[in-house]
Amino acid sequence: MSALISLKKLKKVFSTEEVDTHALSDIDLEIKSGEYVCISGPSGCGKSTLLSILGLLDTPSGGSFILNGTDVCELDAKQRADVRKKEVGFVFQSFNLISDLTVEENVELPLTYRKELSKAERESMVANALEKVDMAHRRKHYPSQLSGGQQQRVAVARAVVGNPSIILADEPTGNLDSKNAEQVMSLLDQLHGEGATICMVTHDPRGVKRAKRSVEIFDGRVVADSSLSRPKKTEQSEKELATEATVA
Repeated sequence: MSALISLKKLKKVFSTEEVDTHALSDIDLEIKSGEYVCISGPSGCGKSTLLSILGLLDTPSGGSFILNGTDVCELDAKQRADVRKKEVGFVFQSFNLISDLTVEENVELPLTYRKELSKAERESMVANALEKVDMAHRRKHYPSQLSGGQQQRVAVARAVVGNPSIILADEPTGNLDSKNAEQVMSLLDQLHGEGATICMVTHDPRGVKRAKRSVEIFDGRVVADSSLSRPKKTEQSEKELATEATVA
């Protein structure tokens, strides 16, 4: 299977008059469709910078970045914005809901930039997204009328409403208590189970354990990349285990 995201020797340098800060150095990373990847590391290691580049909110200083077959390093700002609208859904720590818009208006917002969609199509997509996160009954409410966990559910609905190729979650439980954090993580589990590709940045070790793959960043470099999923038992392996137990 070809990679949904492919980074080769990716670099990001922030330059000032005094010094060049190398936020990312020679990042090689592939994410395949359907994966659930967690990016972790200490504060200032570069993980949020990496997520911003993956979401086309920032541009690399060097290297290559292929997203769903498109070399995004060759795109201008408008072209990157067009790709971002269709390919990427965001979930932020601070929810980033607009206070004077209702729940359904907040969720619909990313779709309003897609001129190929009719009003009826947008309404149907919003309804489906709110059903996924169990917030359809709150569609006419405003963010101030919701709990933190409910606001994050709405933010997740906004991220998935356009059927993006990948969901990028930046500390999605950072502003939530343990109960609401668990509910949001369960929701991400559910979306992954339905086929969503998720890339999450988190400090929370509980979040790392929920992902299927862990990528660790330190000083702007990938220092570890491992699968967290257990191998499935096959019929053959179960027979072998049974035979070994009988012999023993």
